[in-house]
Amino acid sequence: MARVLVADDASFMRQMIREIVEAEGHEVVGEASDGDEAVEEFKRLHPDVVTMDIVMPRRSGIDAVKGIIEIDPGARIVMCSALGQETLVQEALQAGAKDFIVKPFKPDSVISKIDKVIEKESD
Repeated sequence: MARVLVADDASFMRQMIREIVEAEGHEVVGEASDGDEAVEEFKRLHPDVVTMDIVMPRRSGIDAVKGIIEIDPGARIVMCSALGQETLVQEALQAGAKDFIVKPFKPDSVISKIDKVIEKESD
């Protein structure tokens, strides 16, 4: 099972993702409420997967992706975006994110994306 870092400025979203991920047997090893914290927690925890909100205070999710990719070019990051943020999603994918989930999301979608990026990297 994967070790997951959840980065989102909304605590209810972090909790929702935590519940979805843990229900599938994955472990949430940390949470971050902004982009700076996401990068710091990535350095400290070395998770298998990061779920990253795009719009966050202090440092955007896209900037955090860039920071994490500098640390680990193989980092597996799944972006979480609201409807209508297609341009930002493309920017995040170009920055190094592996996939994205559109909010509001269904639990099956979250798990399938996490499983997909884990499997892709272990091929």
